[in-house]
Amino acid sequence: MPTEDELFAAVDEVLARGPMLPPPAERIRLREAAGLTQEEVAQVLQARRETVIAWESGRKTPRPPRLQAYKRLLDGWAAKYPTSDPTPTD
Repeated sequence: MPTEDELFAAVDEVLARGPMLPPPAERIRLREAAGLTQEEVAQVLQARRETVIAWESGRKTPRPPRLQAYKRLLDGWAAKYPTSDPTPTD
């Protein structure tokens, strides 16, 4: 049985691997919820619109430091525009 310290160390190792991006469809949903165009996101992150399109489609992943900046932007939008659960609760 692993100790708490061993489990925490394993979790810390996973967290240290770097930011994980949401699925492509969620990236698009968040940008659209914020009312921004791909061009506007590209300007903010000092990238080309085609690059943002590739990130949103999942064809490419941004490299540092844009990866961290894009993740921060998506996380901010996710907090501001949470997903609504379509499943009714009884």
